[in-house]
Amino acid sequence: MATAIYLEHYLDSIENLPCELQRNFTLMRDLDSRTEEKKGEIDRLAEEYISNVKNLASEQRVEHLQKIQNAYSKCKEFSDDKVQLAMQTYEMVDKHIRRLDADLARFENELKEKLELSGYESTDGRALKKGDVRGQRDKRGSRGRGKKGSDDDSPKKKKMKISDALLPMQPSDVLDMPVDPNEPTYCLCHQVSYGEMIGCDNPDCPIEWFHFACVDLATKPKGKWFCPRCTQDRKKK
Repeated sequence: MATAIYLEHYLDSIENLPCELQRNFTLMRDLDSRTEEKKGEIDRLAEEYISNVKNLASEQRVEHLQKIQNAYSKCKEFSDDKVQLAMQTYEMVDKHIRRLDADLARFENELKEKLELSGYESTDGRALKKGDVRGQRDKRGSRGRGKKGSDDDSPKKKKMKISDALLPMQPSDVLDMPVDPNEPTYCLCHQVSYGEMIGCDNPDCPIEWFHFACVDLATKPKGKWFCPRCTQDRKKK
């Protein structure tokens, strides 16, 4: 019965997931199309500039180059938006995976508790029956009990030792565990990708991607952005 409840709740939680994934993938495909259009525009503007550069005045050259620069900036903006969508899609799926892990851990704990309780009940029942038999033997004048009747070797003690050795996994432990141990880590905090992230514009940056909160960002900054380490290295130079 508990399995059916867990399964029903989990299926309800992922009911809208396919629609959300389809929406994100459609948006990413649209961004790809718009990026390709901008790339074509950049090629056309570059060809026009190269062919007419000798006949253009200085102000016209600056204006033409500014158009090319704006097209490049728009292209980069589309690319950044696509990266953000990809991260959002990953987090969307990862959230449901973590919930499934937590539900499985809770369900496993409940099963262990039920098994332990049933084990204690059956063990106590056997102990009572043995006590009755021993009482009858004592009345008949039986001698001694031997080592087999010692408390240390009783099934209840053995059951306690086994249960003490099996430490149950808590749901919080599962939530703290990474879904994939081989997943790459980023940022100054050395954690996996989540939420909004920003890339360092230094091509030689060893970390590359950073969480907004870890670098004190609330929104995406305009222009080039360098991480704290690369900023210090640039100042030293």
